[in-house]
Amino acid sequence: SRRNNLRNRHYKSMMKTSIKKVLIADKKDVSNLLNHAISTIDRVCGKGIIHKNRAANHISKLTKYVNSL
Repeated sequence: SRRNNLRNRHYKSMMKTSIKKVLIADKKDVSNLLNHAISTIDRVCGKGIIHKNRAANHISKLTKYVNSL
């Protein structure tokens, strides 16, 4: 269980970092970073580390934020 906990923490951290990069990005770089963040979130969701609805909420909020720029 400790090994699984370490793996889960790694993926969650990776996901949070990609989300933060989108939130602090300039307008010109944001679309590429958004695609990368969505890919990361989907990957983490596919591994069962976060629930699919939580992943959908993250993606929705990020997309909404980027569209408001």
